[in-house]
Formats: sequence, structure tokens, C-alpha cells
Amino acid sequence: MAFLWRYVDEAGVVADGPAVTFPSQESAEDWLDEQESALLDDGVSAVILFDEQQALSGPLPLGADRA
Repeated sequence: MAFLWRYVDEAGVVADGPAVTFPSQESAEDWLDEQESALLDDGVSAVILFDEQQALSGPLPLGADRA
């Protein structure tokens, strides 16, 4: 199973972002921790985690709102 992030801008509209797939949810979350600042710089304000067929979580806000 592959995992991937979808990106959302401040207006709640789907935004462009890196097209990266991950072998596990943990590796996807680790990548997000590393890339969060760059995503914010690119105008992404939230992310949604998907497996191959459905949303698993989100939208998760980035930045100070993310615990």
C-alpha cells in the first residue's frame, strides 16, 4: 500500500505540492516533519494523508497549529 499527501492552501483549495509516495504512514509523517517549513513557504496551509483509495486523516493544519 502506498501513502501520499494532498495539499490545501489557506483558502481551502487543493494546492500543488510534491508528488511523493511512501511505503508506510510513518514514513509519510516523518517526511512531513522534515518538509513542513518548505511547504508553508510554498503556500500550503494544510495536508491530507491518503492511502491508495481514501483519506486517512486531515486536513491537518501546518505551522503553529500543528501539535
